[in-house]
Amino acid sequence: MLHAVWLVDAQSLRIVAANRAAGMLLGMPLAELVGTEVLDLAATPEDLCFWGDVADQVDGGVAQQIESETLVTRRDGTAAPVLRRVCRLNASSLVADAAEGAADSARRGDALYCVALHDRSQQVRVERELELTVADLRATLESTQDGLLVTDLAGRIRNFNQRFVQVWGLPQALLGKRADDTVLDWMRASVTEPGAYMRRLAALDSDAMLQATDVLELQGGRVLERVAMPQCAQGQPIGRVFSFRDITDKIEANRRIQQLSTTDALTALPNRRLLADRIEVALARAARDGSRFALLFMNLDHFQHINETLGRALGDRVLLDVAERVKASLRQADTVARLGGDEFVVLTHQADEAGAGHAAQRLLDAFKRPFTHAGMSFTVTASVGIALHPNDGATMDELLRRAEAAMREAKLAGRASYRLHQPRPAHADARSRTRMQLDHAMRQALNEGQFRLHYQPQVSLDTGEVVGCEALIRWRDAVLGEVSPGEFIPVAEESGFIIAIGDWVLHEAVRQAAQWLAAGRGVAVSVNVSALQFQQPGFVDGVARALQAAGLPAKWIELELTESCLIHDAQDAMLRLQALARLGVRLAIDDFGIGYSSLSYLKRFPISRLKIDRSFVGGLPAGESDVGIVQAIINMGRALRLEVVAEGVETEAQREFLQAAGCHLFQGFLYAPALAAPAFEARVGAALT
Repeated sequence: MLHAVWLVDAQSLRIVAANRAAGMLLGMPLAELVGTEVLDLAATPEDLCFWGDVADQVDGGVAQQIESETLVTRRDGTAAPVLRRVCRLNASSLVADAAEGAADSARRGDALYCVALHDRSQQVRVERELELTVADLRATLESTQDGLLVTDLAGRIRNFNQRFVQVWGLPQALLGKRADDTVLDWMRASVTEPGAYMRRLAALDSDAMLQATDVLELQGGRVLERVAMPQCAQGQPIGRVFSFRDITDKIEANRRIQQLSTTDALTALPNRRLLADRIEVALARAARDGSRFALLFMNLDHFQHINETLGRALGDRVLLDVAERVKASLRQADTVARLGGDEFVVLTHQADEAGAGHAAQRLLDAFKRPFTHAGMSFTVTASVGIALHPNDGATMDELLRRAEAAMREAKLAGRASYRLHQPRPAHADARSRTRMQLDHAMRQALNEGQFRLHYQPQVSLDTGEVVGCEALIRWRDAVLGEVSPGEFIPVAEESGFIIAIGDWVLHEAVRQAAQWLAAGRGVAVSVNVSALQFQQPGFVDGVARALQAAGLPAKWIELELTESCLIHDAQDAMLRLQALARLGVRLAIDDFGIGYSSLSYLKRFPISRLKIDRSFVGGLPAGESDVGIVQAIINMGRALRLEVVAEGVETEAQREFLQAAGCHLFQGFLYAPALAAPAFEARVGAALT
């Protein structure tokens, strides 16, 4: 027999005979197996009860045949899963050559049980592996964020995961019916275009190997990406796997990104990029049919006061209010865009000069109502500049630039108004280009060491001795030639580059003064300081570092400040001047008389000198008004115990008048122009030794 077989004595429940397969199953020799009580081989409590019942009912404890799955204990203690079949045998049925123990039982007339065992170890192992595989597949199905649906070639559902249920919103009651057609009908009814959905399904059904990706929009607004892949076994299609991914958030994110790239984050108005697109459309239409349009460049007046006084958060709320008012004042076909800050641009179609003017006036009228925020009411006005196509430009850049220039003209004219662009003379544009070129060349000059300092002697009117000098910057460019300070200094002040230039002048003047002092020629050097340079937070520390680096005592440097330095923030100026005075630096007011000095502050500032501007000296001694002004300045200086220096002295008559009036020092061409350091030393060296 192929299976393991025991013959069991019904009275003693001992094995009286067994075949070789039984020994192999249990891992023990037949001689050891025969005589073993079956209870010793039982591996489950159920088996103990089963054989106990057999022992209690010898005459009929086991039916004619019983089949069950159970476990038997091997010789090594492990349990073997088996399919067991037990049947009762009559002793008389045994053949003559039966085993000795079985024959003895037969002669006594005892009942025997035939126990046939089929080893299920391999089957159980395969089943467990299959269960693990199924569990892995199920875990894989459930771990993905995609909804998965598996169908056969006939479209019947073979498998799905819970994500599929969630994505399609399938009710549990529907799943409980196990009705494929009902589920598929639910899916068809859930899409916004059932007809197109069914046509795509039909196309997939017509070709079992077809792969496809498409997008489905559901009734609730969600969007699914569907990927259909054939399922094959042994190279042949057996069904189809559908994966469904919810891409609603992705589409919304892309839409939001697109929106952010074309709209202003604060006001949601079109930004420069979207405005450019719409202007390009307007330009193309104008080229096609000759239509006209206008750009209105609007800037709020003194908006920085709102940010500084009320805070940026409230300023943003005002900008939102402005955006709403501007939109409400325009036609539906027009476009309003925010370029940033408080700058807005309006594109108005089919507009000539009169139409653009009406549009600008509507914008200004929108600001007549007070703004109310945080319990406060206040007024905001705007200035508008207008550029017309094609008169004022053929491109977006030209039109925007000229509309902005017109807006600036409106501000210069008093604000809260609009101006049309007025063509400027060609030389005005050339002058603007020259200023740009000059600014670039100036920055290159500083990097390449093209600047130099000349020194103009300052002479005592009483003794004729040279008591100091003023450092004056000079620049010779390889292309532009000698560039006057009167030409490049205003450009530097406008661009802010004057800070870098002023820092270089200070360090160079300190270095030269230290060099003269080391050579035994001590001379005080005056350095001009611009208002922008003086207002820098680290200016005082910068002066201290320059002196320390050169090893120069502070008394050999004088800083000349204009009156505008002092009136910008008098209290802050006072603190800076006091800090400079503590360093030991001398301080002078340059170009005195042309600014707006307050005498109440002047007497408190630690100033040691006043310098009379050359514009008053030039008319001496004949000009009555100049005479009166110069005498007043000298008298004021003496009253405040300040030295007075006259600039631009070119004639002996001027010198004599100043000396007679009580002026202390003078500088100018009468004694010497500003000289390079070697020429200065040669001119006044003997007086400094």
